[in-house]
Amino acid sequence: MYCIIVQTRLKAGTRERFLAAMLPNAEASVRDEPGCLAFDVLEDRDTPELIHLYEIYTDQQALAAHKETSHYKASRAIVNELIAEQAVIRADVLATNPGARPGG
Repeated sequence: MYCIIVQTRLKAGTRERFLAAMLPNAEASVRDEPGCLAFDVLEDRDTPELIHLYEIYTDQQALAAHKETSHYKASRAIVNELIAEQAVIRADVLATNPGARPGG
């Protein structure tokens, strides 16, 4: 499995617009893409304009296919102008805990 962790620092005052575009993209990715196993949107507790995307795909080809979907392209058309800076970590997944529950 292949994982990317995208750290996005938003421009001031753009959080709501970013989330309005990114949350449907994340939901559609997991729902509609067989190669997308997880797509979590995380907000930094101390810095609300810092958003982390945690995405797991079956392989790098599944990530490439994700970038060709209409929901990805629609979200990027909106969020690109809202981003002050962005960094990506690329990693191979060694283990996951799919049975974990938030708060549990």
